[in-house]
Amino acid sequence: MIPFTIDEITSCLKDVLTGDIVETEVIRIRRKSFLSKFNSKTGWYVNWSKFPPEVEIYALVLKGSVDIQGMVAIEPRQDSGAVHIHWACTSPQNNIWEYGRKKYSGVGGHLFAIAGKKSIEYGFDGFVFAEAMDEKILSHYQEKFQAEKFPFGVPPHPYRFIINQANMKKIIEEYSYEDTDEEI
Repeated sequence: MIPFTIDEITSCLKDVLTGDIVETEVIRIRRKSFLSKFNSKTGWYVNWSKFPPEVEIYALVLKGSVDIQGMVAIEPRQDSGAVHIHWACTSPQNNIWEYGRKKYSGVGGHLFAIAGKKSIEYGFDGFVFAEAMDEKILSHYQEKFQAEKFPFGVPPHPYRFIINQANMKKIIEEYSYEDTDEEI
């Protein structure tokens, strides 16, 4: 489920108050004990430690730190020939709708770029699919990333969408981060 819209297309994250650009890295989080700190009670919408083992969790962090700005849960799906984004959300400090403030802009687009890059690594040419939280967010992705409504699958979902390889390539080229191969 994706509960956010893309606020700004920026190659790196941008500090909303100062306008400073900050570099980012991606780390994979495997430890359930670490993930258990990120849940609905701490402002993350979902309990990140409850995803099954086949779902990979990646965190967008400030370069040289473990200061998480957003996370994405993906699953490579051979049966679909794509990566499924189970969940993606910004950290509470970047969630303006829920908390009325945002530290950095550009987090959401980076999460899509991470999923797209992983799709390429898995041999799916950048194809990803996901479920938007509602019709408004689905329309936003159709406009912003030329996502296509794709309500099929099991179980069916009215706000499921797919981003094809050409449109994902544009997203990947727009957002930059260092893929560290670091794991927690």
